[in-house]
Amino acid sequence: MELVRLLLCFFVFVIGTRAIGQPSSLGFSEADGGLKLGGTGSAPTIVIDSKDWAGVTRAGNDLANDFGLVTGTKAKVATGTSGLADTPVIIAGTIGKSPLIDGLVSAGKIDVSGIKGKWESFTSALVDSPTTGVSSALVLAGSDKRGTIFALYDISEQIGVSPWYWWADVPPKKKTAIYALPTKKTQGPPSIKYRGIFLNDEQPALTNWVNSNYGGKYDSRFHAKVFELLLRLRANYFWPAMWNSRFYTDDSKNGPLADEMGIVMGTSHTEPMARADKEKVKPWDWKSNQNNLKKYMQDGATRAKNWETLWTMGMRGGGDAASPTLDATALVDVITFQQGVLKSTLGVSNLSAVPQMWCVYKEVGGYYQAGMKIPDDVTILWSDDNSGNIQRLPIPSEVDRIGGAGVYYHFDYVGDPRNYKWINTIQLSKTWQQMHLAHERNARQIWIVNVGDLKPLEIPISHFLDMAYDMSKFETPDSTDTWLKAWATREFGGDVADATAEVMATYGKLLIRRKYELLNNNPFLYSIANYDEAENVLNEWEALEVKTQSLYDKLDSATQIAFFEMVLHPVMAGKVVQRVYINAARNAAYAKQKRMSANELAADVKNTYAQDAVIQKRYHGLLNGKWNHMMDQIHFGYNNW
Repeated sequence: MELVRLLLCFFVFVIGTRAIGQPSSLGFSEADGGLKLGGTGSAPTIVIDSKDWAGVTRAGNDLANDFGLVTGTKAKVATGTSGLADTPVIIAGTIGKSPLIDGLVSAGKIDVSGIKGKWESFTSALVDSPTTGVSSALVLAGSDKRGTIFALYDISEQIGVSPWYWWADVPPKKKTAIYALPTKKTQGPPSIKYRGIFLNDEQPALTNWVNSNYGGKYDSRFHAKVFELLLRLRANYFWPAMWNSRFYTDDSKNGPLADEMGIVMGTSHTEPMARADKEKVKPWDWKSNQNNLKKYMQDGATRAKNWETLWTMGMRGGGDAASPTLDATALVDVITFQQGVLKSTLGVSNLSAVPQMWCVYKEVGGYYQAGMKIPDDVTILWSDDNSGNIQRLPIPSEVDRIGGAGVYYHFDYVGDPRNYKWINTIQLSKTWQQMHLAHERNARQIWIVNVGDLKPLEIPISHFLDMAYDMSKFETPDSTDTWLKAWATREFGGDVADATAEVMATYGKLLIRRKYELLNNNPFLYSIANYDEAENVLNEWEALEVKTQSLYDKLDSATQIAFFEMVLHPVMAGKVVQRVYINAARNAAYAKQKRMSANELAADVKNTYAQDAVIQKRYHGLLNGKWNHMMDQIHFGYNNW
């Protein structure tokens, strides 16, 4: 019988789960020894002790809503187990914070030895008679606040709610029955300790959207949506938008909300000590205005001292540029002062347990190369070249530092020599190659990626954060293909998963040749005269669009929306840009040769250019304008950054 149970659990894992890359604890047909949690007309009660973290209760309420999305019946959330004899029960809680979970541990009902004291880990098991009156319950125990939160959202993903259900409109996968399987599951700790995103370069698209939906401020309503997405993606770290925003003062609820939900707040490489760029004192110069800069930094520490924060150390010049008066010696003085502030403000004598990072970005690398000494408890955050090529990673003498190392990566960039910030231009296999290298070279403390407006980069964000959570699933080059198929299955269903993975792999191959904003560089990228190169490239894009459209046509109307946003739109819009530039180049060449076909190409360029606006309007009109402005970014006619 035990062999049958194991085989059944494995079979359900293979065909039933929608969670990417992690073991299953649920099934969708009756299983020997399983517990029916819900189905058509029924849902469980989720029990979370009132003494547990508020963020855990919040995630529990999200799970209750998710049961409603997939079964039609919303689950209930309770703080105790009395009166639950006739209802399926999920008990969730944090070791050392939930008396209910601690009681189960003391009674020998659950074994938490594999996760206790570990970072962001959880275990789940089906437990007989966990409390008086409850015959069986699915128990989720977290090692810490986020461990429990991840356990709850893991159930959400397994029952059929994508992390992108709101941000990319992925429809929940309806279920008529949901069973907890008689198997123990343990996850964590994550491969990378701090994993997150940086909202940046947010004007015009994201800011225009925020102006329309949140009254012109990146407020707590907006951030609640972002934080929920991050936690569902098993991320924990966030750099807020900073072009014209002040996270902590734009809405006084922002800071407490992040801490309650379980998000570790940071600030970008140019914003030290939890202060926003737009809060900087003038002149922003350590040499001439040191007293005011010190107060600025002290005030940041004082404001954020009670919230979970990863402190940005050091400083740069104003406006994301080098400081004309700062050198390595002065920068050491800055960091020494900042560490003194943290010790006095946080009331500690040793900062080894206080997360701090110094980002080696642009000119900052020159200070380190010149021999600048960084305190051992500060994480060195290495950066890429803004185009996905990591410039430096730890050498043998650096791998044993207490603070360790991390990576600041880019899926979006504004700056010299050219911006790229319109839609997804990320080849996933390139991301894998770079981040696998970072992991192998022990840059495992922080991974943070610049995601621009967030919305057009759903796929690379998911890929990046899944790697950061569990790199053991990404040890070989073909792991990206495996991941793409699993991702497409979760979002769109198994019938189109393989072909969708092929589409996105081909898309990555085509766009890696040159990003859209760089296509007007001279000389033109593709040859008009030799080997029909330009025409062959255009034919590849045309064929890709035909294949993608055929997949779209196979989907139900609800799934088509998500597929359009993440797959069909970038292919369609990308092909338009390619066709405009390729045929404009052909037109210019043929006109010099006085060919009559030059006129046909000129007309085609005009007609194709007009299609760009049609596609943009279609995107902005989705769901009664839910994403209006998200495609506002200019993408034709770049001649400088």
